[in-house]
Amino acid sequence: MFSRRAFIESAATIGVVSTLLPGILYAKAEEAEEITLETIEAAEKLAGLTLTPQEREQMLAGIRDGVENRAALRQVQLQNDDVPALIFDPTISGRSAPIIPSRIPITWQPGDVSRPSSDEDLAFMTVPELSALLRSRLVSSEELTRLYLTRLKKYDGVLECVVTLTEERALRQARAVDLELDAGQWRGPLHGIPWGAKDILAVKGYPTTWGARPFKDQTIEQEAEVVRRLDAAGAVLVAKLTTGALAMGNVWYGGSTKTPWNIEAGSGGSSAGPGSAVAAGLVGFAIGSETSGSIVNPSEKNGVTGLRPTFGRVSRSGAMTLCWSFDKLGPMCRSATCCALVFDAIHGSDQSDPSTLTTPFFWPPRKQPQDLRVGYLPMERESDLAVLRVFEEAGISLRSVELPDIPVGPVFSMLGAEAAAAFDDLVRSGTDDELVRQDAGAWPNYLRTSQFIPAVTYINASRVRTLLMKEMRRLFDEVDVIVAPTWGGNRQTNLTGHPSVSMPNGFERLEGNPSSARRKPVSFTILGGLYQDEAVLSLAQLYQSRTRFHRQRPPIS
Repeated sequence: MFSRRAFIESAATIGVVSTLLPGILYAKAEEAEEITLETIEAAEKLAGLTLTPQEREQMLAGIRDGVENRAALRQVQLQNDDVPALIFDPTISGRSAPIIPSRIPITWQPGDVSRPSSDEDLAFMTVPELSALLRSRLVSSEELTRLYLTRLKKYDGVLECVVTLTEERALRQARAVDLELDAGQWRGPLHGIPWGAKDILAVKGYPTTWGARPFKDQTIEQEAEVVRRLDAAGAVLVAKLTTGALAMGNVWYGGSTKTPWNIEAGSGGSSAGPGSAVAAGLVGFAIGSETSGSIVNPSEKNGVTGLRPTFGRVSRSGAMTLCWSFDKLGPMCRSATCCALVFDAIHGSDQSDPSTLTTPFFWPPRKQPQDLRVGYLPMERESDLAVLRVFEEAGISLRSVELPDIPVGPVFSMLGAEAAAAFDDLVRSGTDDELVRQDAGAWPNYLRTSQFIPAVTYINASRVRTLLMKEMRRLFDEVDVIVAPTWGGNRQTNLTGHPSVSMPNGFERLEGNPSSARRKPVSFTILGGLYQDEAVLSLAQLYQSRTRFHRQRPPIS
């Protein structure tokens, strides 16, 4: 029999505090240990409950029945992409989405650009510049593809940012694109531009490893919707780039991805490869993902520009699920304009992702940045204060704002519960032991601990999330966008589904090595109201038109 002392010692070992009892009780039942009144009494102490003997007696049969229900559920073979019946909707805050039946074509056209004299300069050109060269036929897609493939092979040994080169697919695509462009057929701004995909996106014929050793030989014979849309736009996929294992950090089964600004430091995560490869000029742009900082963090570490779109604007079909109500896909590029052009190609509703919808997006933006209502959060760093001065000099009127005073840490238990469900089989099979990181802050411990998050806690966290969403709606009733320190408002807006764009606003010399070309990028973030992706990108574009931080190149080696 499972004694009271053994129960409490077991719970203490895994760090369970104030949790519901059924998870532990059912686990013991599955080990063929009888659930008794004494077991319930021990469990209720940890759950923060006080029950009478009569109440425990009344509960006993129901808890034992629950064991059978739990076992029956486990007989159903669930795949990572099987979505729950409950879909997160950011408009529950009271801010309705401006839904339209189909995407509106943007009016952006490439200008005149001269071809640079060196391949190095060519590799670091922005999407608009590459688009102009391709359309004017000053460079071919095959030539550009071979250039990026060469650079990926050259620098991957240093940066550890590539999981799989898609060379055969890329060259086939590039040759087909060149035939179209030679014939005067132009699909749009991304036509012929090589790009890289975070290796949580499925691509037919290639492994999709999720950065984790248990899945390193996994192939998913479908195209992620984002991949399909970029194919349709004429973009050329050259590589599947690293992700921290199961979308955490920059450590994956093949190594630790580095930032080209300082190869002794990690590139941030979990969109580690996209950040590193874009910064090093190894791809024209990349697609990353964010659940709670995975675009923001590597954008900062690598000095690139990353857009985390409004939740539901980009399909996640064919992407690894970590957390159904948090996950978002977005572009990581060399400029805000690059992000806008990529976002235009990938946004819109998709039947395979029930959270998605189609809302208007215009580029060039409909509203001038000077017409936006711009708020800002408290700033301390000189580089952040300098951002405010840039906007003021551009004629932007700024007003100080504060985030809602609602605790967000406990709400992130929702992420733990959903991740534990998404990778339930990994934990129960014991193959989570194969993940490289096994420290207390890594997935194995987090997923195991999250098995003990009660349904009541999950639902109440969701209710607090709704309160936060309503308070954020009131805040964005007053402003269109908010200028913030890099991590200012990141946790809140990941919970509420609001968009953000992060970009470099300076570089710091490394301590103890002031003469080195290696530097540490610093960044800031612009947050936007729901479906105000156009506005955050517009303000970011204004900033980058008046500064040159996004044009800086790293030393790599």
